[in-house]
Amino acid sequence: MKAIIQRVSSAKVTVDGSTVGEIGQGFMILLGVEQGDEERDAFALADKIAVLRIFTDENDKMNLSLLDVGGSALVISNFTLCADCSHGRRPSFIAAARPETAEPLYELFCQRLLQNGVGRVEKGIFGADMKVTLTNDGPVTIDINSKDLKR
Repeated sequence: MKAIIQRVSSAKVTVDGSTVGEIGQGFMILLGVEQGDEERDAFALADKIAVLRIFTDENDKMNLSLLDVGGSALVISNFTLCADCSHGRRPSFIAAARPETAEPLYELFCQRLLQNGVGRVEKGIFGADMKVTLTNDGPVTIDINSKDLKR
């Protein structure tokens, strides 16, 4: 499971012109579910992200987590994170999990963020054509793969 985390001062997602999720300070998370991912991947990633210290403290050091600042999360499903661009000019998405596997893991990831104390978790609509707008704070952008986390 892959996540791209952007520290934001605000973010929102719209579908067909209607806002379906919106946050202020927090994380905008693009989440890609790969073939072979399991519940433990969703748990490991959500557990790490909730306490990831990438907000600045009073000394302008990255010492504060999403929980510390009372931030929110906007989680967007994104199978294109699983792209393989090693051959040809068109990416292959064969590594992405099928929707019937990916959607429950996406939902589990979001639930786990809430269980970890993130006060507000907003979502897009799984599989929809979404328009995401955000104000990246920093900019700070972090790439995490559940396969790289110690469990």
